[in-house]
Amino acid sequence: MVRRHLSDSIYKYVTMCLAGLAILFVGVIVGSLIKTSIPSIVVNGFNFFRTTAWAPGSGGLIHIHGYALLAGSKYGILVFLVGTLASSFLAILFGVPLAVGIALFLSQYCPARFSGSISLVVELMAGIPSVIYGFWGILVLLPLAKQSILPAVKSVLGFIPFFSGTIYYGGFLASGIILALMIVPIVAAISRDAMAQTPVDLKEAGRALGMTDWEISRKIVLPYAKSGITGASFLGLGRALGETMAVALVCGGATYLPRTFYYPINTISAQIVLNLDSALQDSTGMTLAAFAELALVLLAITMTVNIFARFLVGRGFLSSPENVIPV
Repeated sequence: MVRRHLSDSIYKYVTMCLAGLAILFVGVIVGSLIKTSIPSIVVNGFNFFRTTAWAPGSGGLIHIHGYALLAGSKYGILVFLVGTLASSFLAILFGVPLAVGIALFLSQYCPARFSGSISLVVELMAGIPSVIYGFWGILVLLPLAKQSILPAVKSVLGFIPFFSGTIYYGGFLASGIILALMIVPIVAAISRDAMAQTPVDLKEAGRALGMTDWEISRKIVLPYAKSGITGASFLGLGRALGETMAVALVCGGATYLPRTFYYPINTISAQIVLNLDSALQDSTGMTLAAFAELALVLLAITMTVNIFARFLVGRGFLSSPENVIPV
């Protein structure tokens, strides 16, 4: 009995330590980024968020607030912040309706003998490396967008200033489509599980009232699963915000704010992966500090979105019949 109690205690504390490692790792990452980014935070201040120029500088050594940097150095992330938010918005705009449609089909209409295979294919999309999505974007999506899709958009919406002007290679549309494809699996999987929680008696009651399958889906299933769908959408947004390689290959790597829908863009993660080598050329370490602050901003955004999404997903599986639209 004593031996069993001892083994249970060891098992308890070992697993507790392993679980605590996750919190420790997050704390170490956040602490390291904050420590490294302090020079940039002190020197750049709020200008870091409201200016567009990102130039490590090449002049002589100067000091600001006690920190050394090269003359002419400018660090502003507004271009990357706008690109990150804009591409993620397009990903949600394109990806969520597609994912919800897939989830609705799999949970309500698809025959049981096919649903497993289709679900597997959708979930396998999540396992495709992001660089493959980006490479496909270069080979197929970018030429298609420049030659066919964007000219069609311009011909229809060209009277609107934002949709007029020169069509460039890469930018909003390509980044949004690539990200939309990448968030579909997670949004579809969680939305399908949320829809599957709809009580059968509610759907049977709808049929007894003469409702069609579409009316049952629209007035019962979707309202019942709305919290889960919303949470899944935010999880997809978190994925889109932090995606790197796929976007880096198709965004265009812009260093200026886009003036139209056809301009190239840049994102926070793409800027880090494409230009981090410039930090090695700055002997003062200020460029590295700026990149650390850039990473800290991205981490703060994605963690906030994911925490909120987890909260909504948790509520999604506790939905009650009161959420259903009265018929």
